[in-house]
Amino acid sequence: MSTKEQRITISDSVATGLVSAARTSLGDTLRSIVYFTPSEFDVLYLRQGLYESMEAARPAKEQLVELERVGFAEVPVRGTITRREDGVGIGPYEFTVRFHEDGFVVRVLEGDIGAIMTTDSMDLNGFEDAATAVRRLLADASFDGE
Repeated sequence: MSTKEQRITISDSVATGLVSAARTSLGDTLRSIVYFTPSEFDVLYLRQGLYESMEAARPAKEQLVELERVGFAEVPVRGTITRREDGVGIGPYEFTVRFHEDGFVVRVLEGDIGAIMTTDSMDLNGFEDAATAVRRLLADASFDGE
């Protein structure tokens, strides 16, 4: 993996909105938020004290983004199980939560853009609030061509 990956240019309002939505829903448990596409990513927020700087966090976040990019390839499969002809589908994809010993990774995708939020251990109800708010912002960013 290369740490020379290009950075995404998104508007300050989209970046601020994503961070605000995640912070509002997840509070002080939020560790980081990353905005990504199939080929680029940028770290939008890091809780103070986790890394020396945003640059120091990039190699670790790049590994996480590489893992979560699989979601873009999963879209056709997810579409198949959500729209079953027999009416037994499970409904549209919303977000993914990965459980780890000391926290969670939440991935939200909207078209060809996404966001990853990492948190400390917490109550699970905040994830739906955060994912819903972030998905709306990603949809607006995708629609605006950001």
